[in-house]
Amino acid sequence: MPRIVVLDYGSGNLRSAERALRRVGADVTVTADRAAAREADGLVVPGVGAYAACMAGLRAVDGPQIIDHRLAGGRPVLGICVGMQVLFASGVEWDERTEGCGQWPGTVERLKADVLPHMGWNTLSAPIGSTLFAGLDADTRFYFVHSFGVRRWEMEESPVLRPPLVTWAHHGEDFVAAVENGALAATQFHPEKSGDAGAAVLQNWLRDVVG
Repeated sequence: MPRIVVLDYGSGNLRSAERALRRVGADVTVTADRAAAREADGLVVPGVGAYAACMAGLRAVDGPQIIDHRLAGGRPVLGICVGMQVLFASGVEWDERTEGCGQWPGTVERLKADVLPHMGWNTLSAPIGSTLFAGLDADTRFYFVHSFGVRRWEMEESPVLRPPLVTWAHHGEDFVAAVENGALAATQFHPEKSGDAGAAVLQNWLRDVVG
């Protein structure tokens, strides 16, 4: 049974993530303990609310360093919602720019849509070869709650490294809905609120964790 830590850095939604992971067979601990977060088989970084507040909470528990340490050793990390957004270089909310973890280039910014927040069920456009969405139909819906997102993928392709797999969704415009990049994966939607579809995504991620 894979040992998963849900990182507690003051953001909400911790218990629903814990329950969803237990449902698919993980041994889950919710903690801010640095050693436990570094040593677990998989680390989940959830997040709700403002980008700046989430980054402040993450820094307070050495979250960026924990993520760096795990990825340097090829150890899986999954970001969810704002937990995905903070993995990018920066976020801009209400004219305030906040530096993120910088795992990927790009800026989290307000979506251009007639109705915000984007709240409810939506389909995705997943790339060929996706692990997270393996076995799921193209019309499968996932639950989103957000007003901000990554509107442009800015990472340049490398002739040596395998490019990340980027999944897109549409609400007013296209935005990044998920990224799979070696040991680092993330979703803008909430798998823990997405019923059987979300459980399938978490189960697919756990299979990757087990290796």
